[in-house]
Amino acid sequence: MTAHPAPRLARLLEALLGVGTALDLPTVLQHIVDGAADLTGARHASLVVTAPGETRLAEFRAAGPGPVPETAPVLRVPVHVRDEEFGELRLAGRPGAGPFTVEDEQLLRVLAVQAGVSIGNARLYETARQRERWIEGAAAVTTALLTEEGADDALTTVAERARLLADASAGVILHPTAEGGMAIVTASTPEDPDGMVGATIAPGSPVLEQLLGGEPVFIDDSATDPRMTTHVRHRFGPSMMLPLRASGRLIGTLALPRRRGGRPYTEVERLLATQFASQAALALVLADARRGRERLAVFEDRDRIARDLHDLVVQRLFATGLMLESTQRRPDAGDVHDILGRAVDELRSTVQEVRTTIFALQQPPAEPPAGLRVRVLRETASAAARFGTTPSAHFRGPVDTSVPDRVADRLLTALRDALAAASGRPGVSRVEVTVETPAALPEGRAGVRLRVTADGGDEGRGTTVSWWAPL
Repeated sequence: MTAHPAPRLARLLEALLGVGTALDLPTVLQHIVDGAADLTGARHASLVVTAPGETRLAEFRAAGPGPVPETAPVLRVPVHVRDEEFGELRLAGRPGAGPFTVEDEQLLRVLAVQAGVSIGNARLYETARQRERWIEGAAAVTTALLTEEGADDALTTVAERARLLADASAGVILHPTAEGGMAIVTASTPEDPDGMVGATIAPGSPVLEQLLGGEPVFIDDSATDPRMTTHVRHRFGPSMMLPLRASGRLIGTLALPRRRGGRPYTEVERLLATQFASQAALALVLADARRGRERLAVFEDRDRIARDLHDLVVQRLFATGLMLESTQRRPDAGDVHDILGRAVDELRSTVQEVRTTIFALQQPPAEPPAGLRVRVLRETASAAARFGTTPSAHFRGPVDTSVPDRVADRLLTALRDALAAASGRPGVSRVEVTVETPAALPEGRAGVRLRVTADGGDEGRGTTVSWWAPL
């Protein structure tokens, strides 16, 4: 024992530093396992995570391949985070070094104590990052809703942003039906959305009673939960169903299902998603009120036009009547013919102006131009809160006139996904978006190309995401 204390102490200090400096939870756990293997010389080392809600972590291994052999002498040391048992360090196999000693166990327990502290810090950091992303996402949704037009676009914006924030398989908006149920009116999913829009929760469902009462519903497995009645439930596993409620009024429900077998939602995720739904509902109400004010302004303008038209028509008809009355006192038939001709022309002109005005009043309010260029700029502006600066946007070619709406919609979805992925990388300093058409595609056809470049991030490396589609 006297020949090795200094090297082992140095290795212990090195292991403690490695465990204590990382903030990413998987990285912390891997450092723990690597440090345990190095301290004891174990051929097999693993950290089996037993904490509830951490199924995504499962087991971390180091040194020898495969699980720790149960037939060999195994050294087990629990890892606690505060008063909760997080997992267990398991070590086995020391070729030529004999069984594990009391000193091995003592060193491993010191490492386990530091591991518990580091895991707690990593959890706090991860929670803070999650909270930051949800807050930024809610702010981006509010900005988008108050600048975009149309109720359908607003619902799609909420569904898509919530899906990305929750790492869900789909983002779904449901509205109450006249029969007392709820039907899916908007669905955002990177997978096949076929059959989702129109799916209905039947009246009388316990889930429906909670949602109509303004209570969130959390489901462990949509496919097997007897409360779920939609015909698409078999596609999904863990799910959150959050009421969109503002000013005492239920607007609808935001559902965020994950795929079957997906990671369950944590308590923190449930809380953040519920807060997001409340803010999104308020933004929807404000956006609807803004559209209402705009419609009222249009109606007031139409009322003014109608009053002006009334005055114009009355004046013209009165003048025409005076012209016709004057013909009674004129002996010259030629003069009478000219006066009658002018009167007919005035009447025709008046009728034509009335018809033109009525046709204009029957048209819906003119929408502001929103080509692909404007829509891309809106997306980059909405992403500014996540990056701390607005991504730069560059356009090459006639993007507004040559890209069909169906291709533009797909391009915007790809842009949102790329911006969301870039915002999840810490340290990104600059984001550049380029839309080019006509662009030469790999198959030789002309098309449109999207490129999103993010500089900085982990270890200073930049990333570029490219997307293209034929026209």
